[in-house]
Amino acid sequence: MSQKYLMINQSTGVVENICLWNGDNNIWTPPTNTLMLLVAETYATIWAYDSQQEDYVLSRQLGRSSIGFTWNGSECVTNEPKPDKPVQPISSGTQEL
Repeated sequence: MSQKYLMINQSTGVVENICLWNGDNNIWTPPTNTLMLLVAETYATIWAYDSQQEDYVLSRQLGRSSIGFTWNGSECVTNEPKPDKPVQPISSGTQEL
């Protein structure tokens, strides 16, 4: 069964691509100097909204790695900047019909 694999450049540690593969080297061999990790089994540190803090915080989550992330030897880390806080709409509590 084919699954999503991260294709990590071992020289730079950057996730360069994600591919579907069944893990069989007899059918396809990944490029040299490429670390192949199952997306579903790899942790990633990403920005996630924390409703208690009402802000984005870095959160370690399974299966959330993406292209451009950096492999640090145990997990992938986002390369994305921290998102802006969501803007709360201003409401008076009244509605017009």
